Amino acid sequence: MSEVVTPSPVAEETLVDEVAVDPSTGRPAGRAQALVLLFSSCLAILGAVLLAPVLPAIQDAFEGTAGVEALAPIVLTAPALVIGLTAPFAGRIVDRLGRKRLLVGALVVYAVVGTAPLWLPSLQLIVISRVLVGLTEAAIMTCCTTLLADYYHGSKREKYFGLQVIFTTVAATIFFGVGGALGSHSWRTPFWLYLVSLPLAVFAAKYIWSPAPRPSGPAGKLAPLPWGKLLAPVGVSLVGGLVFYVLIVELSFKLDAIGVESTGTIGAVSAVASLGTAVGGFVFGKLAKRGPAVTVPLAFLISGLGLIGLGLAGALPLIVVFAVITGFGNGLLLPAILTWALGSLTFEQRGRGTGFWTAAVFLGEFICPLVVLALRDGFDSLTAALVIVGAVGIVAAVGVRLARPVAQAEPVGH
Repeated sequence: MSEVVTPSPVAEETLVDEVAVDPSTGRPAGRAQALVLLFSSCLAILGAVLLAPVLPAIQDAFEGTAGVEALAPIVLTAPALVIGLTAPFAGRIVDRLGRKRLLVGALVVYAVVGTAPLWLPSLQLIVISRVLVGLTEAAIMTCCTTLLADYYHGSKREKYFGLQVIFTTVAATIFFGVGGALGSHSWRTPFWLYLVSLPLAVFAAKYIWSPAPRPSGPAGKLAPLPWGKLLAPVGVSLVGGLVFYVLIVELSFKLDAIGVESTGTIGAVSAVASLGTAVGGFVFGKLAKRGPAVTVPLAFLISGLGLIGLGLAGALPLIVVFAVITGFGNGLLLPAILTWALGSLTFEQRGRGTGFWTAAVFLGEFICPLVVLALRDGFDSLTAALVIVGAVGIVAAVGVRLARPVAQAEPVGH
């Protein structure tokens, strides 16, 4: 166990039944604040899945562009990579400048850069706009997760981390279908959906407030992060992001491998798997009291076994069963690791801690297709690739269980 890092003293937040109180009105955080943060959390998923159905059309539209085969997929994957690279910096800004100001500003800029491909004339400029989308998504995701941890404590926090997974999972299913429907009109049409961040910016400006106990240490100096406690969950989150994303990326390829080519069937199976993830996110709130020594290994174990079964399955009914099992494990996985990572952080450390956690998860998601592709080519089999990644999940489960991470008590100055 690492030594306890004592943060500089701060004004302690007022809590009412595990919920933070607005210092200006005396009212605790409620449904309005939660809904703004949960819906805003879905915007990072919008960048990841909305354009998947129109990627071939984008490639065809710019077929004369040098390197189009490489540039077109980057339109989809660039935001995730940028989130992974920049979320720690967003976390530092969150801790230094405050949560609300960054969130509202990022939501407005998101709409501008997100809709830019509606009029941009070249693929290179579109890729640049997607990099900017990733920057805003890093800020939005870090702010939303940090504020959920600020507003809610104990079992309430665990409940809302589970709800965050449910909201983003359902949103991914909806956005995939909406992207396909809008894309049937034109490959540019789905980009109009990025305007959804503008009403969210208005609601955030109205309903979001900062718990805002201010550091009382030296001016301009942030309390150091307790890396002795944070490094393990951040490292495990990288593996978690990889394991989590395999089902999303590879399910359609697995179905194609057994001869299922109907987009309707593939969409239906994906929706059922997403339902499993949503159920896992809901159940997490009930399991969280057992602590990360139980929830994190359990999530990795279920996801790992599901991926092994998915890889070995040769018939559609078995694929559906193991996709649901994997999805259920995924629904437990992210909130379990997040609760572990943030449990020992104070208010003035929480933004940076969330930033590093977000970066690890999204980097894991970004490298996921590359890892599976390398394994598939190396073993000449998608089955082997899925089984190996599933085994990695089981190894992670054993490793975390042996490490026995303890649930940290809320530190003073939370």
